[in-house]
Amino acid sequence: MDGIGNTMQKKAAELERMAEVLVTGEQLRLRLHESKVIKDRRHHLRTYPNCFVGKELIDWLIEHKEASDRDTAIKIMQKLLDQSIVHHVCDEHKEFKDMKLLYRFRKDDGTFPLDNEAKVFMRGQRIYEKLMNTENNLLQTREEEGGSFERALVASEFLDWLLQEGEMATREEAEQLGRRLLEHGIIQHVTNKHHFMDGELLYQFRMNFRRRRRLMELLSERSRTIHESQDSPFCLRKQNSEGGNTSFLSVSPTKEIKVVSAVRRSSMSSSCGSSGYYSSSPTLSSSPPVLCNPKSGKSATHTNTHTHTHTLKPEDCCIITTTFVS
Repeated sequence: MDGIGNTMQKKAAELERMAEVLVTGEQLRLRLHESKVIKDRRHHLRTYPNCFVGKELIDWLIEHKEASDRDTAIKIMQKLLDQSIVHHVCDEHKEFKDMKLLYRFRKDDGTFPLDNEAKVFMRGQRIYEKLMNTENNLLQTREEEGGSFERALVASEFLDWLLQEGEMATREEAEQLGRRLLEHGIIQHVTNKHHFMDGELLYQFRMNFRRRRRLMELLSERSRTIHESQDSPFCLRKQNSEGGNTSFLSVSPTKEIKVVSAVRRSSMSSSCGSSGYYSSSPTLSSSPPVLCNPKSGKSATHTNTHTHTHTLKPEDCCIITTTFVS
């Protein structure tokens, strides 16, 4: 059956909204790294890598006009917490609070849940960026059924490109990937009449991964249809997204990206196990004490923790970069 049923359309729209939350959260993470809001912090002889203070982030959101007031800012961050994009460093607070509590993006400590939906989304994002950054004639204005469609691609040519780029091993697998991308709301038939199939039908990317999202969009449950230009203040690139790297990534677009191997302190008697990571970062924050779970203040001198810092090659890990356009 070629047609797209209402159930599949609703499912695709639902997954598209989930993907929008992931993109919005990732763009915020990169901005906070660039602004040094995310950094290593010391509290009671312990180092908490790549984290931010809840109260400081609320201040930052209002200062950068991402929220009109503190209550709205809290709702925005609660949305990201509910979607497992951020979490309290000790996982002891399920609500985002406007207090001096430490929070962290799960992308920064390797705890982001890579379920099947997230993997398909990340694969689609990588393919989108590869298409946009390489010289090809796949995306162009084309006609079908008397209508003209911008940035459309022919299914058969798209499959040829996937094979040529080594994205898939066989044409059957490439076609199956196209169907998964459509079912997850990443691409669509130009008139939304057909599922993905090898042939001369036209398809478009339903999402523009480069568009800079406003955080207020997180509070809207409606599916957004926004006409966008090809330019964007952000350019997200994901490489080797299938990897299961659980190390910390210090993300700074203008500097060399390094990874700090993390060792969980299994002998830690405190219940704050999720924060048992240490970084050998040469510069530590000298900020005033930050309120966290009292348990997390226990001395760490009785444990042995080994950390190693090394420079990564592009093929060693999944790296996300950002490009700002003035």
